[in-house]
Amino acid sequence: MDWMMVLKAFVTGGLICVICQLLIDYTRMTPARILVLLVTLGVFLTAVGVYKPLVDFAGAGATVPLLGFGYSLAVGVEKSVAENGLLGAFTGGVTQTSGGIAVAIFLGFVCALLAKSKDKS
Repeated sequence: MDWMMVLKAFVTGGLICVICQLLIDYTRMTPARILVLLVTLGVFLTAVGVYKPLVDFAGAGATVPLLGFGYSLAVGVEKSVAENGLLGAFTGGVTQTSGGIAVAIFLGFVCALLAKSKDKS
């Protein structure tokens, strides 16, 4: 195991989380808006060529947070557009992230089966 890569991933992922916590604590942004901001920022940083070096440096520390989801969407679109033209702009992101989306849906379903629903009043 490469302990230096583990340390870089931990520090990078931790810094991303610190930035998000600061947004929650010191702005009036809702968590949903912060999530959208992170995904959009991941796409933007990938488009301008900044996020790929961060992924190469930190590995999972940069690909696991929501910024990494935006990065995966952008990489999928870029790859699919190169292969399929304009149609790839609509299909590439979903194709690239389909595994993560499927796991999220499945685990959400399992949690819904195991949890007891309660009345909020």
